[in-house]
Order: sequence, then C-alpha cells, then structure tokens
Amino acid sequence: MKLISIKRETKQEGRFSKKMGVLSTKVTYIKKQFLSVPYKTLHKYRETYYGEVKDCEDCQLAR
Repeated sequence: MKLISIKRETKQEGRFSKKMGVLSTKVTYIKKQFLSVPYKTLHKYRETYYGEVKDCEDCQLAR
C-alpha cells in the first residue's frame, strides 16, 4: 500500500475572465494524497474553448 500518491481530478466550475466574462469550464486539479486523504494541491489548470491549456491564476472564481 502506498503512503503518498498523486491524483488528478476534473470538475466543472464557473470562472470569470475580463475578456470573456463568465464562463463554465472544466478545471483539473492535481493533488497530493497521504493515505487517500488529499492534503495539498500541486497544480490546477483549465482547458479553453479552443483547446489551449491555461493556468488558473489568470482568472478568478465567479461570485
């Protein structure tokens, strides 16, 4: 049994961009797990409408 593992999870989220406004996109989280309990997010990114992969730092959560 592994003590530390890395898992990738994708979920649908609402995001806000200055250029496009509110958009719904798939956001992928890469998380580090200890005994199947996630404790740290290593990276999160999203795929744009055109197929580009962008970091989530350039857009905020829609509120």
